[in-house]
Amino acid sequence: MKNLVVLSGAGMSAESGISTFRDAGGLWDRYPVEQVATPEGYARNPELVINFYNERRRQLLEVEPNEGHRGVTALEKDFNVTVVTQNIDNLHERAGSTHIIHLHGELTKVCSSRDPYNPHFIKELKPSEYEVHLGDKAGDGSQLRPFIVWFGEAVPEIETAIEYVQKADIFVIIGTSLNVYPAAGLLHYVPREAEVYLIDPKPVDTHSSRPIHVIRKGASEGVAELRKLLEK
Repeated sequence: MKNLVVLSGAGMSAESGISTFRDAGGLWDRYPVEQVATPEGYARNPELVINFYNERRRQLLEVEPNEGHRGVTALEKDFNVTVVTQNIDNLHERAGSTHIIHLHGELTKVCSSRDPYNPHFIKELKPSEYEVHLGDKAGDGSQLRPFIVWFGEAVPEIETAIEYVQKADIFVIIGTSLNVYPAAGLLHYVPREAEVYLIDPKPVDTHSSRPIHVIRKGASEGVAELRKLLEK
């Protein structure tokens, strides 16, 4: 079976009703990134940041995976599929994808404020635990914080993602502007002989001269078209 790697971004989950950050009316319009997605913002006002991610988790309870997510899962019948996602939601998991690398963390997990990547203190929250409070402690006694990679923090999973991308026979980019690094740089690790597909209703600057098959559609329609093309 060929290796197929998907790089998914906010546009993948937009059809499910997950608020995007960068679009007009998106989350960055309502919450400055410096306040809710940086270590400095968390240090200044941890309660604001904790409540922001509580709100994001509540939204997870109201949304479902879309046909794009389910279409990516269906590709596992014919390919070794690895999903590398910039999204912090769990919609790929809920759609049934079995191998997912979360570059920017996971909304349904919390961790230690002192030692965020210590696996002993990373906890998966049940839906009944989605409301985290100031004063809730990790195993090391520090405040529980969202298990999110904030701006200015290292991206620990990027090396793992690169390993899979370097072995890709097919690389599919879905719903990402390719503006956020290091994720945007993954395209540079795709083997020259691999096929590359880009699914997005908007123009995307790939910063690359390599041939790319562009599907100018949203995630659900675009993945459906991709599956037809790959069946030929």
